[in-house]
Amino acid sequence: MLTASGVTKRFGGLVAVNDASLHVKEGSIVALIGPNGAGKTTMFALVAGFLKPNAGTVTFRGTRLDGMAPHRICRLGLTRTFQIVQPFAGLSVRENIACGAHLHHAGRKDALARAAEIAAQVGMERMLDQPAQDLTVAGRKRLELARALATEPKLLLLDEVMAGLIPSEVAQIIPTIRRIRDSGVTILLIEHVMQAVMSLSEEAYVLNQGRIIAHGTPQALVRDPTVIEAYLGHGAAERLHASEAGAALHA
Repeated sequence: MLTASGVTKRFGGLVAVNDASLHVKEGSIVALIGPNGAGKTTMFALVAGFLKPNAGTVTFRGTRLDGMAPHRICRLGLTRTFQIVQPFAGLSVRENIACGAHLHHAGRKDALARAAEIAAQVGMERMLDQPAQDLTVAGRKRLELARALATEPKLLLLDEVMAGLIPSEVAQIIPTIRRIRDSGVTILLIEHVMQAVMSLSEEAYVLNQGRIIAHGTPQALVRDPTVIEAYLGHGAAERLHASEAGAALHA
């Protein structure tokens, strides 16, 4: 569905993404992980059209995206969320979601009706008339997810949708993401919550200093010495192993 081949992005003398390649199959959940500053969000911006690569290509369902404007890419069915959530504070939850729905529903009535459907999909049906500025961090994260879903994407890029959430909130949003995939939306996500990555994704790419240094299942990557050294650290890797073993024991 999505293929990035040899993508490079330079900002002056800084090479933020360096000859990076990844592939996302339709119907999958794929993770892009790595340390802070590795180039993950820059990679998302390149895929979604907010930045133009200096080299390489990005193809979505057979169409070249590199150099295409973000609104045209969104209309093709590829939408992203943003790590820093900025809802329209003066609008209600319903109206915020309707802004995304207007991409395919020109009429206000139709867009608002679609917004209500999307809100139910992400567990916000009771918050529809609440001002967006009054939402908690978890609520704003769900609203960001809902606004992106309202554009009716085929591929959804999630940029740290669980950042800032407490464990119970993470546990609540994981099945929501899984249901979105089951509804027919393919997902590529950036995430630092490794328990969520291991629970959700079938495969993951590890980005470090702009380069893809590993690719495989999350379960294999937490045992990869290169990934442990560059990103996880030995303590975190051991905790993830123990957690995985405990889950298998109780399965």
